[in-house]
Amino acid sequence: MAVVKVDVKGETCPVPLVETRKAIRKASEGDIIEVVGTHPASKKEIPMAAKAMNLKVLEISEDEGVWMIKIQV
Repeated sequence: MAVVKVDVKGETCPVPLVETRKAIRKASEGDIIEVVGTHPASKKEIPMAAKAMNLKVLEISEDEGVWMIKIQV
Protein backbone atom coordinates (compact mmCIF):
# COMPACT_ATOMS: atom_id res chain seq x y z
CA MET A 1 0.00 0.00 0.00
CA ALA A 2 1.31 3.44 -0.95
CA VAL A 3 0.38 6.97 0.05
CA VAL A 4 0.16 9.21 -3.00
CA LYS A 5 0.35 12.93 -2.24
CA VAL A 6 -1.40 15.40 -4.54
CA ASP A 7 -0.48 19.02 -3.80
CA VAL A 8 -2.91 21.43 -5.46
CA LYS A 9 -2.45 24.41 -3.13
CA GLY A 10 -3.15 27.64 -5.00
CA GLU A 11 -4.92 25.83 -7.87
CA THR A 12 -8.56 26.49 -8.74
CA CYS A 13 -11.21 24.35 -10.44
CA PRO A 14 -10.93 22.10 -12.28
CA VAL A 15 -7.22 21.46 -11.58
CA PRO A 16 -7.55 19.88 -8.08
CA LEU A 17 -10.21 17.40 -9.26
CA VAL A 18 -8.31 16.59 -12.49
CA GLU A 19 -5.07 15.95 -10.58
CA THR A 20 -6.92 13.83 -7.99
CA ARG A 21 -8.50 11.73 -10.76
CA LYS A 22 -5.06 11.21 -12.39
CA ALA A 23 -3.65 10.00 -9.08
CA ILE A 24 -6.62 7.64 -8.56
CA ARG A 25 -6.16 6.13 -12.04
CA LYS A 26 -2.46 5.43 -11.36
CA ALA A 27 -3.03 4.07 -7.85
CA SER A 28 -3.34 0.42 -6.89
CA GLU A 29 -6.19 -0.96 -4.84
CA GLY A 30 -5.71 -0.10 -1.17
CA ASP A 31 -3.53 2.95 -1.85
CA ILE A 32 -4.29 6.20 -0.05
CA ILE A 33 -4.55 9.41 -2.05
CA GLU A 34 -3.80 12.44 0.12
CA VAL A 35 -4.95 15.66 -1.55
CA VAL A 36 -3.87 19.01 -0.10
CA GLY A 37 -5.32 22.25 -1.45
CA THR A 38 -6.76 25.67 -0.80
CA HIS A 39 -9.67 26.06 -3.24
CA PRO A 40 -12.92 25.92 -1.18
CA ALA A 41 -15.12 24.43 -3.94
CA SER A 42 -12.67 21.57 -4.51
CA LYS A 43 -12.96 20.61 -0.83
CA LYS A 44 -16.61 19.73 -1.59
CA GLU A 45 -16.14 18.43 -5.16
CA ILE A 46 -13.34 15.94 -4.53
CA PRO A 47 -15.17 13.90 -1.83
CA MET A 48 -18.34 13.86 -3.98
CA ALA A 49 -16.35 12.62 -6.98
CA ALA A 50 -14.61 9.98 -4.85
CA LYS A 51 -17.96 8.69 -3.57
CA ALA A 52 -19.32 8.65 -7.14
CA MET A 53 -16.34 6.40 -8.04
CA ASN A 54 -17.19 4.13 -5.07
CA LEU A 55 -14.03 5.10 -3.21
CA LYS A 56 -13.79 5.56 0.53
CA VAL A 57 -13.21 9.07 1.89
CA LEU A 58 -11.17 8.45 5.05
CA GLU A 59 -10.67 11.97 6.31
CA ILE A 60 -11.39 15.62 5.51
CA SER A 61 -9.60 18.21 7.60
CA GLU A 62 -8.78 21.89 7.31
CA ASP A 63 -6.25 24.12 9.03
CA GLU A 64 -5.92 27.85 8.33
CA GLY A 65 -7.49 27.64 4.87
CA VAL A 66 -5.52 24.58 3.75
CA TRP A 67 -7.58 21.40 3.52
CA MET A 68 -6.56 17.78 3.26
CA ILE A 69 -8.67 14.92 1.95
CA LYS A 70 -7.63 11.28 2.28
CA ILE A 71 -9.22 8.82 -0.14
CA GLN A 72 -8.67 5.07 -0.20
CA VAL A 73 -8.64 3.44 -3.63
